[in-house]
Amino acid sequence: MSLTVRPVDTNYIQQVWPIVEGFIQEALDKGGEFPDWADSYNAHHVQMFLTSGQWTLFVAVDEENKIHGAMTISYINYPLHRVAFVTTTGGKFIANPDLLEQLKALVKINGATKIQAYCRESMVRLLARANFEPRNTLVEVLV
Repeated sequence: MSLTVRPVDTNYIQQVWPIVEGFIQEALDKGGEFPDWADSYNAHHVQMFLTSGQWTLFVAVDEENKIHGAMTISYINYPLHRVAFVTTTGGKFIANPDLLEQLKALVKINGATKIQAYCRESMVRLLARANFEPRNTLVEVLV
């Protein structure tokens, strides 16, 4: 099966949401065993960020346009780089190096010079095959 990465225009989020919501929820559920206070957003928030245009939805589709995975991205501007920051990914989207190359090309069109993501250890190992390198470890505490 050959998959293609496609961005979903903000105007069509409502139409594809019932299809991708499970992938988004899967991504949030697989984030790790953390206390409830560690959550920064849920699937409803993701939908709001997408429909408002603050985040971008990408889907992996087959030859029949069936969606097999979804990824959401926010863009962060720094003085030296524009970062495409992966906020969620679920399904069979990220495991394929060819899909990552497609994703790189698509985010570059939006001005990105880097892709970043927080990952669990298994995803860090998987992404290393596509030349992603670990940079930092996130720590947090409630104030």
